[in-house]
Amino acid sequence: MSERMTEVTDAAQADKPGPGKTFDARMVFFLGLLLAGSGLVSPPVALVGGIAFGFTVVHPYRREASSLAKLLLQLSVILLGFGMNLNQVVHAGKSGFLYTAVSICAAVVLGLLLGKVLKVGGKASFLITLGTAICGGSAIAALAPITEANEEEISISMGTVFLLNSVALLLFPAVGWWLHLSQNQFGLWAALAIHDTSSVVGACVKYGGQALAIGTTVKLARALWIVPVSLVTAAYMGKTAGGSQARAKVKVPWFIFLFLGASVLSTYLPRFMGAYVDLNKLGKAGLTATLFLIGTSLSKKTLQAVGIKPFLQGVILWIVVGTVSLVAIYTGVISI
Repeated sequence: MSERMTEVTDAAQADKPGPGKTFDARMVFFLGLLLAGSGLVSPPVALVGGIAFGFTVVHPYRREASSLAKLLLQLSVILLGFGMNLNQVVHAGKSGFLYTAVSICAAVVLGLLLGKVLKVGGKASFLITLGTAICGGSAIAALAPITEANEEEISISMGTVFLLNSVALLLFPAVGWWLHLSQNQFGLWAALAIHDTSSVVGACVKYGGQALAIGTTVKLARALWIVPVSLVTAAYMGKTAGGSQARAKVKVPWFIFLFLGASVLSTYLPRFMGAYVDLNKLGKAGLTATLFLIGTSLSKKTLQAVGIKPFLQGVILWIVVGTVSLVAIYTGVISI
């Protein structure tokens, strides 16, 4: 979740709890975070626990939790790289780059068309479409300042994507087991159809190690499209609005390169394999803690902020992307 959205939700929850309630909420938050990072609970359980917290109490550390979740997610993805072989990463990345290119182009066309049909106003349609096509909240956070979207448009887009991410984390593994998808099939499907990296990794961790390797690599290849899309958007906005948006900085997902570096070490310096295994386990624990933090950001105010038309646009687009990619993978049209 972006910092700008947390500001919106902070303002929406102006009712401050009393001292006793604040103390209790703080204690529950820290205990939940420690439990999520202990390795004793699975990623889906951590997410559900976080959502339960967000719906029952006023978050005492909403801004801090959002910043920590973003940093912890990036560190966790890097550490997960120590459990992957570079040859596997390169193979998945080559195929994944082509698949993500086709998927992104198709999703953008369909998403913008749906936005027009449903008459989704402002820049919310564009942000929801690109968030679905590329990588959820990260894409929205990167494109929002370039398009000069207002707080309401950012909040609606983030809320829509986040709600669908939460559903996907619980739904995808169940569908995968029901259809008896292989590890490679599930990893590819999750990477192409789930919005955020955290939810892709969370779903794949639940499904299996090979699914995690494929899903993370293809998802990171998909996330790299943030850079060219942001540059094109900045150029377009600069021409149509006097050039002020063109000065917006495009954030490079640096953690992707560190993830690849960790994979290089685990492949070519096997003598430290014991340390790599420990670091990989630490990455999985960090991911579970991240999902708890993300879950705590969802609240009744977040649900109320999402309008029916933008939400409907996001749901329809997500269902189409998920269904088409699943059919293509299940029938063998695309594979890794």
